[in-house]
Amino acid sequence: MSAPRTPQEALAFLAKLNPSGIKLGLERVREALAALGHPERRYPALHVAGTNGKGSTCAFTAAALQAAGHRVGLYTSPHLVRVNERIRVDGADISDEDFGRAILDVLERYPSAVSEPMTYFEFGTVVALWHFARVGVDVAVLETGLGGRLDATTAASPVVTAITPVSFDHMEYLGHTLEAIAGEKAGILKPGVPCVVARQEPEALEAIVRKAGEVGAPLWVEGRDFAMEVRPDGGLSYRGASWSLDGLTLALRGPHQRQNAAVALASLEALHARGILVSPEAARAGLASARWPGRLEEVGGQPPILLDGAHNPAGVEVLLASLSTLYPGRRVHLVFGVVGDKDRGPMMRALFPRCTSVQLTPLDTPRSLAPAAYLDEARALCADVSAWSDVDSALAAARRHAGPDDVVLCTGSLFLVGMVKACLVRNLGAMHQSP
Repeated sequence: MSAPRTPQEALAFLAKLNPSGIKLGLERVREALAALGHPERRYPALHVAGTNGKGSTCAFTAAALQAAGHRVGLYTSPHLVRVNERIRVDGADISDEDFGRAILDVLERYPSAVSEPMTYFEFGTVVALWHFARVGVDVAVLETGLGGRLDATTAASPVVTAITPVSFDHMEYLGHTLEAIAGEKAGILKPGVPCVVARQEPEALEAIVRKAGEVGAPLWVEGRDFAMEVRPDGGLSYRGASWSLDGLTLALRGPHQRQNAAVALASLEALHARGILVSPEAARAGLASARWPGRLEEVGGQPPILLDGAHNPAGVEVLLASLSTLYPGRRVHLVFGVVGDKDRGPMMRALFPRCTSVQLTPLDTPRSLAPAAYLDEARALCADVSAWSDVDSALAAARRHAGPDDVVLCTGSLFLVGMVKACLVRNLGAMHQSP
């Protein structure tokens, strides 16, 4: 692969890296950051790991930090439509020009990334950490990609870490027990750096507590050190180490967001104690203004189209609880796509019987599982199942099946959410161009 010379060529260089490549280890990332003069050490960071909820937790926290007047860098993955979504400053996606120039900066200082290409995620992480230093963020919020111990983001230098609920996902890399998976997630813990821990299954919490003892990281544990409560009038109250906040409003939908918001508030308290000042009023404003697309996101009119990135059994369980709360008694027409390495059986068994119809679609990734491979399995769980060759056809079929009081649900993968968003944009453009 030749070295790019312009911002446009730089973006093409990134796109050619293997987007599905996974290479556990920090050696290349640390080497690149050293060649760049350690940009990750120029600003404090919050580092968030977990199986589900870490993106929402990051969104809540970043919004509150911005409301407090800080210049905030936010690094998340995967993206839904454009890779620029992964790197944000004060809520705005990085521009193509800035993205391209940041890539050129990294390659100029670390040319080995051309001769021996890093993975897509490794290289993107280095570019993000460099960009945040270049534009002078006051604080960065970093979401792990996979695991924690060997995740590229773990090369950063956080002043606070957090672990959202741990469940089964990526078992081929992280282990086949909750204890093993939680141990990998707990790899983000660092000596003397406080870690905020969401309520966990006992074996997961034991692994995190054990790791914290080994490295000397103080823990703030949900239910012991902080909690979010639902008041009799339906309002939310938070009780933490130093904050007591009543009448909270959450911008993100679903009962599971209460826990994500609690972890975010505890993280903000911990950041405040480490010198990144945040008032309770700013924290309240952040919870009420955060945006995190593709998670219980409702688009369209009647029937509504609901986009949710649930892609593992625990995520589907949360989604079903949210459906019962937000759309009680309404028929659900499902558009479903899944990657081949996911534990689809429990997801399908929980979700498909709840649906009136199911439309299966492939995903735009080499990891996609072809609908034909699990069509019979799906038809054993729902009476009305069809397989399609593309997402446009699957979505159109679901909308034909649905009445105005029904719900069209698109889930199974964040790849699918991004594809549906792109499909809706294409259809809107076609409508605008028609005579």
